[in-house]
Amino acid sequence: MQKVFIEYLKSQQASNTSFVDQIATVLDIGYDAAYRRINFKTNLTLEEGVTLAKHFKISLNKLFEVGSEQAILVERSPKIYNEKQLELYFTKSIKSLTPLTNKKSASLIYSAKDIPLFYTLTDSFITRYKIYVWLKIANREMTKNKISFDDFIETIPQSLLDKAFELSNTYNYIGLVEFWNDNTINGTIQQIIYFYESQLLSKEMALKICDDLEEIIHHVEKQTIQQSIINSKNNASYQLYKSDLLTMSNILMVKTTHKKIFFVPYTVLEYLKIEHQDTCTIMEDFFERQMTNSKLLVHSGEKDRTLFFNKMHQKINKLRERINIDEAFGFE
Repeated sequence: MQKVFIEYLKSQQASNTSFVDQIATVLDIGYDAAYRRINFKTNLTLEEGVTLAKHFKISLNKLFEVGSEQAILVERSPKIYNEKQLELYFTKSIKSLTPLTNKKSASLIYSAKDIPLFYTLTDSFITRYKIYVWLKIANREMTKNKISFDDFIETIPQSLLDKAFELSNTYNYIGLVEFWNDNTINGTIQQIIYFYESQLLSKEMALKICDDLEEIIHHVEKQTIQQSIINSKNNASYQLYKSDLLTMSNILMVKTTHKKIFFVPYTVLEYLKIEHQDTCTIMEDFFERQMTNSKLLVHSGEKDRTLFFNKMHQKINKLRERINIDEAFGFE
């Protein structure tokens, strides 16, 4: 097992570096100790094996059967506690997605429990509001203090916004299949209600965010009809399924001709990355079965499509009414 592992590490190293020196540096051991390990005279410890796998970005599942057939390794995304970490999250996401923009075979499948991230990363009030909500949830100091959205919007670093806009634009070049249902919009509506009723979101800003939310729904409806992503220079395809049978999960799957990966969220933005191909195939099969039990809205007829989007517009209008009524009776 160690021989397979070491040989694979050698194949991943840069040609202009000493393999022994590299192992010694990564494991923080002497040259002789590193030499003994790569020549199989000293066994690698489990901790050393994991350290090397992380450094060389190797999935041990690709090399070995780890544990039982039901046990797989996953990669956890970095924690997000502040604006710098959120900006780094956007930067890494861009880096991961960019190679896919040049692959015609690449596609994304998204199970939208909430409105997908990339729709809320445009130059709009809802983008700034989402950043506010994410940090209020993730950052302990922001959770404790009473900073309002109206004050926070003046402090958002431009570099953070620029990365958010760049990430949104990157998604425009990759074919996309989405599953929505009547509740996909509810999470964003609830966030608006919560901070408005907490007096951390002004009436003026709340109504502007409602306008942006409505614009997102118009945007998705237009994409659904034309079956391609708006502003996509490579005419990336778009399909929207209405799924009434299953609850959405915010799972994102990335597919190319040779590889599949999916991401499972475990907090608001943080996720588990799963590359184990057998598990990915199971997830792909699950999505394919979900398609057969869902309505592809471009084919379901104008009536069904109009009813679906009108329900979301009605929810936004009810939210506007609630905001205006609360303001009218604010003296209570």
